Formats: sequence, C-alpha cells, structure tokens
Amino acid sequence: MQAEAVGGSHPRPPAGLSVGLLRSETVLVLALSLGASAVSSLISFIGSLTRPGGLKDQAATLNGSYAPGRPWLDLAWQLFGIATALVPVALVAHLLIRERAGLGAIGFDRSRPWSDLGRGALVAAGIGSAGLAFYLLARAAGFNLTVVPESLPDVWWKYPVLVLSALQNSVVEEVIVVGYLLRRLDQLGWSPRASLAASAVLRGLYHLYQGVGGFVGNMVMGVVFVLLYRRWGRVGPLVAAHAFLDIVAFVGYGLLAGRVDWLPTP
Repeated sequence: MQAEAVGGSHPRPPAGLSVGLLRSETVLVLALSLGASAVSSLISFIGSLTRPGGLKDQAATLNGSYAPGRPWLDLAWQLFGIATALVPVALVAHLLIRERAGLGAIGFDRSRPWSDLGRGALVAAGIGSAGLAFYLLARAAGFNLTVVPESLPDVWWKYPVLVLSALQNSVVEEVIVVGYLLRRLDQLGWSPRASLAASAVLRGLYHLYQGVGGFVGNMVMGVVFVLLYRRWGRVGPLVAAHAFLDIVAFVGYGLLAGRVDWLPTP
C-alpha cells in the first residue's frame, strides 16, 4: 500500500471503503483542520486588504498571549490549544489504522529517526535562508504583512511553549497536507501533478493571512515537500524540516526582535 500511494499510481480504495466514502472522509478531515484554516486565512486576508494602510503596516501574530497578565492561565490555554490542534492527526491515524496501514504507511514512525532528522536538517537549511530572504523582499514590496512569530510574555514557559507550538505545526501540516492528503488523492485516482497542485495550493492558502508573499512562498515550499515525499516515501523528514524552521523562527524572533535592524517588527 505504501509504495503504491507514494509512487503516485492509482491504488484501489481499501476493502469496504468506496470512492464516495473516501472522498467525503477527505473533505471532513480537511474541514476539521487545514481546510478550515485556509478559509479562515482567506477571510483574514480580505480583511487586511480592505483595512486602511498597506499590508506591511499590519501585523500577523503567530503565537500570542491568551490571558495577558495571568501567566498560569495563559500557559493552560497555550497547552490546550496545542493539544486540541493535534486531534485531526489522531483522527488521521485512526483512519489509517482502519485500513490496516497506520501512520507508518506515510512514513511517520520511528523506524528511521536519524535519517529523518538528517534529511530534515538539510531541507530546513536550504529552505530557511531562501524563505527569509523572500519574506523580507515581499514585505518591502508591500505584498506581505509584518509577521510576528511570537509575542508571548517573558515568563519561564515562553520558549518551551514556542518549541511545542513548532512541533505541533509541523506534525499537523505534514501528516495531513502531504502524507494523508496525497494518499487519499492517489486512491481517488488523481494524477501526481493534480495531487501536487492541490497540496501546494492548500498550503499556500492557509498561510494567506500573512499576505501574498506568505501564500506564494509556502506554495513553493509545498511543491518541494511533495516532490521530496514522492522521492523518499516518508513525511518524517518533512516534519523534522518544518519543526527546525519553525523553532528557529519562533525562538530566533523572541531572542532577536528589537535587537537587530534587519528583522521587521510592528
């Protein structure tokens, strides 16, 4: 099953699951996760476009406080948000186990931890520098909001929560928008090019709240990630790469914001 799905051929739906059932299942999973985020992001972008002032004069905060001035309550909300965001991943795991595959079918397991981490680090190094340069150019050109990776209070749990948030983002996005979605689209008979386009455009859409630059940059990243997944047959390296990128972005912003001239702040 894994080789067929990753290779982009057209495997039949699992026994007992019709094409119609798989199609509705896929829509529901996306509606509960990144599909809903894409719609929310589109609405947010329309709001930013119609607000007085340019995009670069507005800010998109990724990790903010839920209870300012109440650190323990804030921590509870932060952990609650991270945990509930992972529920769709648990649902995907359940659905894959139902077809006697499991998350190992998409390469999200502990069978190759060092290979996944090594590949992920190399991918992150290549994408990270190019992504930062593209963001700075897009913002300077007025196509992007000022992205604020974190605005948490200066408390003891700030950086652990940022790392957990980065890990949650990476697991949710790569498991759902790459591993699960491509597997289902393969089973539904989509061509590899159509599946690549769907995955990449979806990734761009749920980052549209950041602006046109966020949409284009993440769509390009989506294309790269799909191609790597097709080559390696594993989302493990992609989860690692995404985690490295977000950890550096979140923690780096917290350490450098206001201390270096080249990093935009609101």
